[in-house]
Amino acid sequence: MTTSHRDDSAVAGNPPRDAHFIDRRRFPEWLAAQPPAIRAWLQAQDFRASPGSCVLLPGDDGCTGAVLGIGDPLDPCAYAHAPSALPAGDWRPAGALDGDALRALQLGWGLGAYRFTRYKDGGRPLARLMLDAFDQEAGDVLTACVRVRDLVNTPTQDMGPVQLEAVAREVATAHGASFTSIVGDELLAQDFPAIHAVGRASHRAPRLLKLAWGEATHPHLVLVGKGVCFDTGGLDIKPADGMRWMKKDMGGAAHAIALAELVMARRLPLRLTLLVPAVENAIGPDAYRPGEVIATRKGVSVEIDNTDAEGRVVLGDALAHAGELSPDLILDFATLTGAARIALGPDLPALFANDDALANDWIAAGERVRDPLWRMPLWRPYLRYLTSNIADMANAGSRMAGAVTAALYLERFVPEGTPWAHLDVYAWNDSARPGRPVGGEALALRAAYDMLKVRFGG
Repeated sequence: MTTSHRDDSAVAGNPPRDAHFIDRRRFPEWLAAQPPAIRAWLQAQDFRASPGSCVLLPGDDGCTGAVLGIGDPLDPCAYAHAPSALPAGDWRPAGALDGDALRALQLGWGLGAYRFTRYKDGGRPLARLMLDAFDQEAGDVLTACVRVRDLVNTPTQDMGPVQLEAVAREVATAHGASFTSIVGDELLAQDFPAIHAVGRASHRAPRLLKLAWGEATHPHLVLVGKGVCFDTGGLDIKPADGMRWMKKDMGGAAHAIALAELVMARRLPLRLTLLVPAVENAIGPDAYRPGEVIATRKGVSVEIDNTDAEGRVVLGDALAHAGELSPDLILDFATLTGAARIALGPDLPALFANDDALANDWIAAGERVRDPLWRMPLWRPYLRYLTSNIADMANAGSRMAGAVTAALYLERFVPEGTPWAHLDVYAWNDSARPGRPVGGEALALRAAYDMLKVRFGG
């Protein structure tokens, strides 16, 4: 797999030039302390340290430094314009930045320097960041964010269930975790009928990926990720514009794999299980059909109202298995509903949880690390929208409260009393902004890691 970000903090070159990162509130004080020539230069350009701005400082040898306007100094994306705004070469932060700001700078620079280069050149050389000390945790977090981006950006021909399994197996091997995969008709033999039903029409066999790591005495965390590697909609086929970007429908799996990798890299005191149902929702003679009643591992019969509501179907079997492990916590990630995007837009993942403390902890972590998410209600009266006349429940129904009903469907497969949170995540940037290029994106991943670290004492 191509790693597309550049670890520029350790690159040597010419003596680095100074980059002054200044927020607008501090700018008047900072400007007053500069030599008259610098003040005159900045004033002549009407530079005000607006977030995302950059001006080069002249000298006898050309450019001697730069001043960059930033917003929140603890937001990594405040610094993300630097790699492309500055001339190529080595740069170092000028002045004092505290530890949290330095970590945000390191992470934001890496996010801003990201290019997906598997199929095309990355473009002109970018500016490189030089630091006296590289923060390993920030580096591991950046690696996790890049993992999500690379997995989601890779087209389906190179990121189907087989390739997704290869990535998860590679991650397991790197960290000494055990790994198993249940493939094809073996899913039926081992009682994962819903995963099999969704994936059986594809020429690429469906599978359940399972990674296990950590000590038995530690709290047990199960991560579950929706791995629909391409979603045609099935027989309820999507229109062309709805199908165009469905390579990203495994974005939940990308988040779960990256978070598992981060937990292991940081050696959080957890016992970890990762479960990824990896399928392609294809059209073929054996495709599951509207009106069919399928079995599930939980023993709940499900009438298929819509074959395009497949993510919740495969997650149901995985969540049922997660519950059988008697974990202390279950987190699932899924590109599950367009309704969540309509409600909250592309930047805010929708959080559903059966435990208030868990939800509050994740939201607080998002505020700390500037990786926001928004809680939505598990409004159980809306279970009426999943009523079936011939089965225990339907996989879809009314168009009302689509994100809520999807979460309620999933909750049916989680044991009562087990803390569980579900993140309905877009995993994608529709438009380019500094640190947020068009394409795959990790959302609320950094917040999830910070929440786990605080909760379990990492």
